[in-house]
Amino acid sequence: MSKARFCLIVALLSLLLLSACARAAVPVVKEVESVAVPAQPTMPARAPALGAYSSEKLAVVSAEQALASTEERMIIRTGNLVLVVKDTEAAVETIKGIVVADGGYVVSSNVWRDNELFRGRMTVRVPADRFDATMGAIKGVAVKVDREETTGQDVTEEYADLDARLVNLEATEKELRELLTTVRERTGKAEDILAVYEKLTAIRGQIEQIKGRMQYLERLTAMATINIDLQPDVLAEPVVKSGWQPSATVRDALRNLVRMLQFLVDAVIWIILYLVPVLLILAVPLVILILIIRRLRRRSMAA
Repeated sequence: MSKARFCLIVALLSLLLLSACARAAVPVVKEVESVAVPAQPTMPARAPALGAYSSEKLAVVSAEQALASTEERMIIRTGNLVLVVKDTEAAVETIKGIVVADGGYVVSSNVWRDNELFRGRMTVRVPADRFDATMGAIKGVAVKVDREETTGQDVTEEYADLDARLVNLEATEKELRELLTTVRERTGKAEDILAVYEKLTAIRGQIEQIKGRMQYLERLTAMATINIDLQPDVLAEPVVKSGWQPSATVRDALRNLVRMLQFLVDAVIWIILYLVPVLLILAVPLVILILIIRRLRRRSMAA
């Protein structure tokens, strides 16, 4: 076999192998194309680095997140009532029972006499969700409601702002604690440790202050305040009290007469035992002086 013929046979075999490989590859590609590729899950956008925000933007974002996390509005509710009642003392006791039954408590209670009539003033606190019901029950004690006022102060935004500031301060506190540990391990200089510690103490003080304010707002919003003024019903007062007794009036008059006589007797005793001796002590030098002056005048006239 010549060399040229051998090369021709090799070339033909190569072409046959290439065509066979091409035909075999076509079904594989179609099979792959027919298979549905599952969609890749959408990854959440990565939060930008802390350095991408300024301090103002960070505070705004944190405040908005804290505000969004507040499920309900935080309202400080206050009610003011001026009630006309038949019996002030009985009304005070009834209102105390209503408040305690609703889960509240009495902050202050004061009853005083004004021209033979009793007036009262109370301040109570009840759970915020029982505010309307308690107000209605208290008004039921009165003969007439002279004035009713309800106010509310929304502190939701203030609370959210405090919460955002608290998060930022706590993050700063954590970083300062880590920095304090690093400074102690690496340098150990008292000046550096003291500087970091002072910053840490200042941040901790701000955190405690914010927590205290937040707890105060939580208490105010959890419990509503009701101020109550109790006025007696003048028309309900009888013209003549059932307890009036003429004999008691006579007894009071005699008692006052005896007191007057006692006062007069005491006055006479004071005059005799105190005033007269004092006057005598003061009069003796004056009388001696007058006598000396008269004697000097007589001598001068005789001369």
